[in-house]
Amino acid sequence: QVQLVGSGGGLVQAGDSLRLSCAASGRALSEYSVGWFRQAPGKEREFVARISTSGSSTYYQDSVKGRCTISRDNAQNTVYLQIDRLNTEDTAVYYCATTKWWGIISPHGYDYWGQGTQVTVTS
Repeated sequence: QVQLVGSGGGLVQAGDSLRLSCAASGRALSEYSVGWFRQAPGKEREFVARISTSGSSTYYQDSVKGRCTISRDNAQNTVYLQIDRLNTEDTAVYYCATTKWWGIISPHGYDYWGQGTQVTVTS
């Protein structure tokens, strides 16, 4: 079993950047592909980005492509999500999650979830 702890969220202004972290314990994070999702109030949880076990492959939702960078440090058992040029539509709770599969963007395909970290962007 994997325990995930997300952190790095906060209250920022439009145009700022944030780096979210997802730290794992219990099992080696290198065994899993990792995805970031977000959920805004009143909306469904949506896929943001994913990264393969080695970090060699990444994939992004169109709305964040060019503004987000997902990366991982398997030695530190941590995955990161850098978000640049934040805008108010990025306001949401951000979750990291693991899957044994590649190519999954549905949250139903992910097994273990972090508790979420709140990102609030003001204009």
